[in-house]
Amino acid sequence: MDAYLLEWLNLALRWLHFVAGIAWIGSSFYFVWLDNSLEAPADPALKGKGVAGELWAVHGGGFYNPQKYLVAPARLPERLHWFKWEAYTTWLTGFSLLIVAYYLQSAGTLLRPELGWPGWGGPVLGIGAMAGAWLVYDALCRSKLGRNDQAVGYLFAAIFAVAVFGLSFAMSGRALYLHAGAMLGTIMSANVFFVIIPGQKKMVAAMAAGQAPDPEYGRRGKQRSVHNNYFTLPVLFAMISNHYAMLYSDALAPLWLLALMAGGALMRHTFNLRHKGRSGLAWFAGGAAIVAAVALALVPRPLEAPAGPAVAVGEIMPVLAQRCANCHAARPTFPGLTAAPKGVDLTKPAWVRANAARIHAQAVTLKAMPPGNVTEMTDEERALVDRWYRGGAR
Repeated sequence: MDAYLLEWLNLALRWLHFVAGIAWIGSSFYFVWLDNSLEAPADPALKGKGVAGELWAVHGGGFYNPQKYLVAPARLPERLHWFKWEAYTTWLTGFSLLIVAYYLQSAGTLLRPELGWPGWGGPVLGIGAMAGAWLVYDALCRSKLGRNDQAVGYLFAAIFAVAVFGLSFAMSGRALYLHAGAMLGTIMSANVFFVIIPGQKKMVAAMAAGQAPDPEYGRRGKQRSVHNNYFTLPVLFAMISNHYAMLYSDALAPLWLLALMAGGALMRHTFNLRHKGRSGLAWFAGGAAIVAAVALALVPRPLEAPAGPAVAVGEIMPVLAQRCANCHAARPTFPGLTAAPKGVDLTKPAWVRANAARIHAQAVTLKAMPPGNVTEMTDEERALVDRWYRGGAR
């Protein structure tokens, strides 16, 4: 019953995390688009009020006229809408999901087994990586280098790459991908919690006291907001990556992770340029080329025809029972699972035959299963599965 309740908690947190993430990333995309699309007001009255930019839009049967002040309006409005809970909810549900799905149930799978570290080492390393990423990034932004966005971006990207490769020596591939995304997600949420919202509160407080707001808070807030915008697609990739063992099970998993994150950031830059009326196709092509290069690098090598006669399903069932059925069974014994992943049960010959193509693709062609080869499936066992499949999967 405890495992069943944890599975429902996992589902609820994942669902809420997904919904909150859509709301947060959607608002990030919208406000960066809005900033890049504003035009100087033609009405002198608007200029006199301090409006730096405006635009007209039509949506849902209505017309909208957003306006942005250079610093702040002359008088504080009675009601202000704050964009913060989307960020907080996304991070809180994401971190809770890490705890429920991994730290409490599968902590032992976060680390490379050959290290022999205790199970609690994975959560400690993961949380430390998230906290460390924020502290380094925030220190860079607050340093003298902080006013040079390109320098901050390139330097942090280099530090992040070193951190990812460093973590790869201790973390399993799947854990590395998830925590790389969590590191960037933590930075994004901390930007909102520690910089953007406090700065906005100080600006509002200054206006309420009849003082002119300090424009430096606006500059810092916009800088962090733009950084968050570039982090969105890399983080989204990390969120879905745990479904694709062909990436994180490869020997060069850290390289593919960084390459695909870079490709996502370049594609995001394309849209930001387009919102400013500039062509960003070259950047998009660069991002797409990176993704294509990774896909080509991971193309499985042609397999030689297996030696020996075809085998029947009964001959591979012991292999599947030992290497696969701890997850792919009606009642999995692998920590944290209460049902077979993707509903694939490999304990019955009829179901094995029905999933022959998927078994061959994952265990033989891609060698992506078992994940990280956690059950130590041998090449001889994979060859046996290959002979069974090529012999008609009978």
